[in-house]
Amino acid sequence: MYELIVTEKPAAALKIAEALADGKFIKESYQGVPYYRLTHGKKDIVVACAVGHLYGLAEKEKKGWHFPVFDIEWKPVAETTKSSKFTKKYLDTLKKLCKNADSFTIATDYDQEGEVIGLNVIRYACKQKDANRMKFSTLTKDELRESYKNKTKHLDWGQAEAGETRHNLDWINGVNYSRALTAAIKSVGAFKIMSTGRVQGPALKIIVHREKEINAFKPTPFWQIQLTAEHNGQIIIAWHSQDKFWEKDKADEVMGKTKGQKEAKIEKVERKQFNQTAPSPFDLTTLQMEAYRCFNISPKEALEIAQELYTSGLISYPRTSSQQLPESIGYEKILKDLGKEKRYEALAKELLKKQSLKPNNGKKTDPAHPAIFPTGIAAKGLNEREAKIYDLIAKRFLATFAENAVRETMLVDIDCNGEIFVSKGTRTLEKGWHIFYAPYVKLEETELPNFKQNDKVKADKIELLSRETQPPRRYTPASIIKELEKRELGTKATRSDIVDTLFQRGYVHGKAIEATNLGISTIETLEKHCPKIIDEELTRHFEIEMEKIRELKQKKEEILDEAKDAITKIITDFKQHEKEIGTELARANRETQDEMAFLGSCPVCNEGNISMRRGKFGNFCACNRYPDCKTIFSIPKNALIKPAKKDCEVCGYPKVLAIKKARQPLELCLNPQCPTKHVEGEAGKQAKAIAKGEIKRKCPKCNDGDIVLRSSIYGKFYGCSFYPKCRYTEKLQKNNS
Repeated sequence: MYELIVTEKPAAALKIAEALADGKFIKESYQGVPYYRLTHGKKDIVVACAVGHLYGLAEKEKKGWHFPVFDIEWKPVAETTKSSKFTKKYLDTLKKLCKNADSFTIATDYDQEGEVIGLNVIRYACKQKDANRMKFSTLTKDELRESYKNKTKHLDWGQAEAGETRHNLDWINGVNYSRALTAAIKSVGAFKIMSTGRVQGPALKIIVHREKEINAFKPTPFWQIQLTAEHNGQIIIAWHSQDKFWEKDKADEVMGKTKGQKEAKIEKVERKQFNQTAPSPFDLTTLQMEAYRCFNISPKEALEIAQELYTSGLISYPRTSSQQLPESIGYEKILKDLGKEKRYEALAKELLKKQSLKPNNGKKTDPAHPAIFPTGIAAKGLNEREAKIYDLIAKRFLATFAENAVRETMLVDIDCNGEIFVSKGTRTLEKGWHIFYAPYVKLEETELPNFKQNDKVKADKIELLSRETQPPRRYTPASIIKELEKRELGTKATRSDIVDTLFQRGYVHGKAIEATNLGISTIETLEKHCPKIIDEELTRHFEIEMEKIRELKQKKEEILDEAKDAITKIITDFKQHEKEIGTELARANRETQDEMAFLGSCPVCNEGNISMRRGKFGNFCACNRYPDCKTIFSIPKNALIKPAKKDCEVCGYPKVLAIKKARQPLELCLNPQCPTKHVEGEAGKQAKAIAKGEIKRKCPKCNDGDIVLRSSIYGKFYGCSFYPKCRYTEKLQKNNS
């Protein structure tokens, strides 16, 4: 007999086994799934893992495709989802190990999702009513041993109930509303899998309303007057003190008064120093926003990378709302450990000189976890993007302990024949925390000359600039997540997935998020016929109620009964307008498909349009005048292809965007003979020689194949002759000699 400890992921199981084993642990496996036997004190322990959710909600008995449906239960995801079949071996392993266990401990991530994963394993796989609970924020040896020592005798039932309620609400809202939308389109003879959900609908509504603001925006003209002056060889830019002139006549008056002036004088100089406090520690949302700002890494990918860093033991648990670092994490020890890495050595030493270490904690808290911080374990073997996110987290941690930066603003009033122009400069006097957060500090430095009152400056140029007011900006993947957090929609862990789903469903597109015709029409149609489906207030109400469940102030059953009543009424209203909804959504879907498929005019026949199509062997591009025009182009199969909405500057053929995960989108010309895809000079001669067999070179990867010249839509490249067995590739050098 032994104690069975269940973790959420395989990497966590290994970390816990390494931490708790008094001597060496024994690694065993079942159906290829590893688990670990060890001794801790006088206790025999087996550590085994789930692989995320092993159980998911599904209909108890599926009787066709109907709605509303509320009769659901937890079932193994291997039985309900094709992509999750691999989880069966993990569930089988846990069921096998449960048989000889006399006590059970859950060591999944300490949040609502982790609690639900652990609860389902305990009650369905292990047939137990409760279990011990380990709570930790890092996978470091010391914290894991302390967590085991102080484990509670029960699951966190408030967290488990709240998590289970959330799963139930998301399922009954998402499935019923998505079926209703899809059925509406089918009712008018079209077909399109539609989806919306408890948070997805309100999130799309926010984006669509911003799109409508932009489309309805009417620019208002205004004028600004700029003075370009010179003082001791330094150019100074100043703007008229009125800033915007809404009436051109008044701007013309100023221009007339200052016309021909060659000199101006300094009327007033005002300097103000201010302290710029160090940044607060990262919560998940702030990390996602900074990752997008600094590296253009999407919020979803930033979370995935942070999760990998956590399971590797390098950072604390990333799914946190906290901006506070408690003393219990051991500031000094982490700084000393970070100081062992050359890139952080000088910064850590500087902070350790301080008499006391106190981070600039923010206001946001989280009952389960502190803010995100590096554990101090040496970061080795990281890929480029993992290294970037780790460095961002480490530098942010260091910066929170640093001194304030001291900056100075300088306002200068310049009198030009009675008209006052204002120039503003800002400079950093003491860098403080800027040194520790470099290179991620983005501040404008504009230093003005050391002016004194009545100094003379040379007026080089005075310009009247015509401007227009600008529409609101579109959301980015980072700013929409911030907006959802502000409105209390979704959770820190789910918001990035919700936004990603909007892209996948064709409701939005673009780096600056733009609602498609389908997205706009979906919201307009629902607002007209069934507004409760996308009611932000209703969604927020249930978020508040779930927090009460977590605090054990509200019962799960009461909330679910309320939700079922609300959904039943909404679906009843929806069915009364099903045909109208279906007609409008089907039309919008056709328009969106046409918009997303159009690439440009056909460069061969000059009459048709090139658009993306799906064929038996995958996607391709062709002229819509087929068979009169048989122009056709292949496109990469290993990338998401979208219209670039521009033609090639060299040959005039349409261009596409090839998008691969963790890479910048690549613009490609469809023309395989485009000069941009051919290499000239010595590199071109060498490529031709290799193609003819005049130059032979062995593949440096497999040492068996020969390097040969290959072609793709991306252009010419070198590859191994043993492809696909060996996938070595090499770029041609594009130097002209």
